[in-house]
Amino acid sequence: MSVSRPTIHDVASRAGMSKSLVSLALSGSPKVSAKSRAKIERAAEELGYRRNAAARSLAVRRSQTIGILVLDLHNPVFAEIVDVVQRTVREHGFSTMLVSGGNDPAREQTELETLLQFPVEGLILISHRLPEQALARIAAEVPCVTVTRDDIAVARMDRVSNDDVAGAGLAVDHLVELGHQKIVHLSGGANPVSQARAAGYEAAMRAHGLESHISVVPGGLTDAAGFAAATAALTQEPTALFVANDFAAMGAIAAIEEAGLHVPDDVSVIGYDGITLGALRNINLTSIAQPLVALGEKAAERLLQRIDSPLAPAQHDKMRSRLLTRGTTGLARS
Repeated sequence: MSVSRPTIHDVASRAGMSKSLVSLALSGSPKVSAKSRAKIERAAEELGYRRNAAARSLAVRRSQTIGILVLDLHNPVFAEIVDVVQRTVREHGFSTMLVSGGNDPAREQTELETLLQFPVEGLILISHRLPEQALARIAAEVPCVTVTRDDIAVARMDRVSNDDVAGAGLAVDHLVELGHQKIVHLSGGANPVSQARAAGYEAAMRAHGLESHISVVPGGLTDAAGFAAATAALTQEPTALFVANDFAAMGAIAAIEEAGLHVPDDVSVIGYDGITLGALRNINLTSIAQPLVALGEKAAERLLQRIDSPLAPAQHDKMRSRLLTRGTTGLARS
């Protein structure tokens, strides 16, 4: 009776590590720590695992492939960053594999685990819901850069983000220059980026001596959420709304018009992201524009550097937004 030979999956199970990390360790990759390598080699020896020549040849061959996880493919902010990342890495001879978990955190982790079963040489996370422990494991397994989120610092994982606190300050500064004091912020919900924008709004209001006018109305990042939040905010009779993103700002404008008011004569509205969809151009929305091209280029640059130097200290690049003055902000009404 023939006895089945132990596989790399058996080694991964015995060592309590992922198949991808075991493969890297057994192929002599410098990306694996000495502690993890020793544990994997001990598990392989105990099982009697032996790699064949063909597998060893495949393991040391470069795949020239970058993995990309994106939180939401329908969000034009993320889509533009993906486009820039893909264009940049292609110029250096890499192809890309793209996955998304949509609105399901469990599916996000499943999709990422599936992606890591392929021999990707690096990984870019364009926003995510992953906890710190998962990020640390991934960064130890494959060169990794995260984009937009900067709230979790992990060894050997570079971060590229927009300065959302400073961006919110630009929005408040612009409205104050127009004579507004009763400025209400419609938040984007309980996510790190929206929380940073809310913190920036509050800090800027205090800097202008408007502490008594600080008001944050809970909202979300969709037009429906913006409509509901603006409807609640209008009971405070604000002269301006600073909204967490452009989609929610569209909903806020609809709520203002439904209340019989006019933008910007009665209420000014400023969004965040600076996306360029036709519908937003038609509305002529004033917005804080993220440097999306620069974010994508810097993320690709950092990942290529990390592939060449996997043990280098983690880098954090924080970039500044700019004000796009359009037609939805004007002088405060008397």
